[in-house]
Amino acid sequence: MLGLETSCDETSAAVVADGRRVYSSVISSQFEIHRAHGGIVPELAARSHITAIIPVVERALHESGFERDDLDAIAVTQGPGLAGSLVVGMNVAKAMAYALTRPLVAVNHLEAHIYANWLTDSKVIPPEPEFPVLCLLVSGGHTELILMAGHGRFQHLGRTLDDAAGEAFDKGARLLALGFPGGPAIQERAGAGNAAAFELPRAWLSGTYDFSFSGLKTALLRLTEPMRLASDENPVDVPARREASRPFREHRLPRFATDAPIADLAAAFQEAICEPLAVKTAQAASAFNARTVVLAGGVAANQNLRDRLLQEVAIECGPEVRVSFPAFAYCTDNAAMVAGAASWIIRRGDLAGWEADIFPRLPLL
Repeated sequence: MLGLETSCDETSAAVVADGRRVYSSVISSQFEIHRAHGGIVPELAARSHITAIIPVVERALHESGFERDDLDAIAVTQGPGLAGSLVVGMNVAKAMAYALTRPLVAVNHLEAHIYANWLTDSKVIPPEPEFPVLCLLVSGGHTELILMAGHGRFQHLGRTLDDAAGEAFDKGARLLALGFPGGPAIQERAGAGNAAAFELPRAWLSGTYDFSFSGLKTALLRLTEPMRLASDENPVDVPARREASRPFREHRLPRFATDAPIADLAAAFQEAICEPLAVKTAQAASAFNARTVVLAGGVAANQNLRDRLLQEVAIECGPEVRVSFPAFAYCTDNAAMVAGAASWIIRRGDLAGWEADIFPRLPLL
């Protein structure tokens, strides 16, 4: 299976066999393009995909050791994602499938993230996650709790009511002048901090498996405002209408004194995100008799979240419930997860026709 992923700012192609074994996974990052803007600029992302996609596909095939004629099908992300970015991948996938007379598989990006937990680089294939599987999907655009009774059988248990966890990390990193992307920046700085130094709120939303992070972001803003140095370049001091009149301007971060407790703030902020995620996931695993708990999405790379999830599931469910994480390489957007998911989609007979289109807001259910 050849998979293509262009849902946001990563151009990726991969070759995966039987939904498990990864033979190649190539990613072309746009990090340097978007870093100056403090976030993803959709038009720049789409243009970069156009120039990167063919070299990435060729490299993925070369590294896999397979030829084009060896492929059984072509898989591509259909959505959700940025429209301009998705179009690039879909058109290339259609062209390859047509030229090679191979089936086309349109893959939901969220389902692909879940199936990252089935991937391995090893020749010895480990056991699959045992159903029922409870998945905590946490990324820049999504935070959802999903119960998986079997392949393709999904049930939503909860979701964020406002900001996704990854979005909260990005916004928190900007408030702390740590840059973009926010998750890795906060995790790195938090390693030297004390999470107990500051008390930040958790929105527990009792009686539900939903999440909320907008209040946490606001609390961090209010906490750090008195610590900021006054400057004409400080975004807090510039009216929003002036900011909006400067499209694609270089993103400027607030300034703090050298002795500002940024590490402690980062640690407290990270803990305030990870604790509700881990606790609610463990509670849901117990309530729905899950056999395996899996983590998926870009925020799955956060080590604090992994540690907290292991701890909370052990407390709530005991050792009989297994906790599984995807390899770090398959947490963020990649085509291996797309190709992996497509193998299971094909088994349930769900192929795409030439009329297949992108769906930027495609839901999982």
